[in-house]
Amino acid sequence: MLTRASLLIVALTGVMWLTACGSTRRQTAYVTTPLNNGVTAFRVNTNTGKLSQILGSPYPTGISPTAIRVHPMGKFAYVSNAGEDTVSLYTIGSTGALTEVRPRTVTGDQPSDLLVDPSGQFLFTVNSAANTVSSFSIDGKSGALTSVGPAVQTAGFTPIRGTLTPSGKFLYVANSNSATVSGFAVDGTGALTPVPNSPVKVGNGPNWVAIDPSGKFLYVANLEDGTFSGFNIDGTTGALQAMGGSPFGVSTTTATIIPLSSLVVDASGKYLYITALNTGNNVYGFTIDGTSGVPTAAISGSPVPAGSGAAFIVNDTSGQLVFVGNQTSNSVSGFKIDPATGALTVISTTTTGSAPTSMVFVK
Repeated sequence: MLTRASLLIVALTGVMWLTACGSTRRQTAYVTTPLNNGVTAFRVNTNTGKLSQILGSPYPTGISPTAIRVHPMGKFAYVSNAGEDTVSLYTIGSTGALTEVRPRTVTGDQPSDLLVDPSGQFLFTVNSAANTVSSFSIDGKSGALTSVGPAVQTAGFTPIRGTLTPSGKFLYVANSNSATVSGFAVDGTGALTPVPNSPVKVGNGPNWVAIDPSGKFLYVANLEDGTFSGFNIDGTTGALQAMGGSPFGVSTTTATIIPLSSLVVDASGKYLYITALNTGNNVYGFTIDGTSGVPTAAISGSPVPAGSGAAFIVNDTSGQLVFVGNQTSNSVSGFKIDPATGALTVISTTTTGSAPTSMVFVK
């Protein structure tokens, strides 16, 4: 059984991905490392998965950076600083270098995750210690943030990870200490309103949420009971309906609880990948039924090993690769996706200097 302290270490990780226009051969990745209060930038070779550190990085952040997001236009990056309750704004240079623009924006207590809507108009902070979500409008020219009304209560305890539908209409947050997921509708001003039936019950210690590219299915990794939950999303109201058979397990051969730390749906929407923390440090893969969203047969070769402390998983921008952040071994592991089968092949391992908590890609 994980303690609340160990849960929080994992819970404060945030991993995100961004789809943008440009070459699929080269992209830039940013990795937050709270122990040195920094963001390290890498050039990524999509063909090989090799990461090469950009000269001048890591760049300084606030205290204990937990999550990083990039604006859809690729001009700005935002970092949540959980140790000082702020968000840092950076401009992104032509080489991928980050330059911070002061002053930092004040958030609710202990921001653990950031979300940027697909239109680039709004940024949301998930405030773990305050049990709230805050909304900010984004100035398209400067990237500056302006608060949109008061923070909204999540109706749950210790919200730690959120996600938006591809349309930007709905936002969902996992509440780790109340075993629920809260859903909100996003209006034209960035204000949030609870969706019907929110919050919904999930497994114990929900630590991660992910939505497929079609915006129809939502999945939750439940850290404390070794399951993951699946829901169908009502496209009109945003209400969640549990899939048949949910919650699901990753193994039927052991009675040991396998703590599931994070999950992601690949860019094709066909495959679901789930990381297991400390127990094997593996990545489990499943195919997704395109009609029901139910995860079906395990992908061939699953699970595959990652590094020690496999805490998060993220897509790159090409849709060909996924990367796993290994908090104990201070590294990220790169995997190539077989588009026909979904099988993963390890292609790179890169040291990050200290424990990574989030990673984002931009072209």
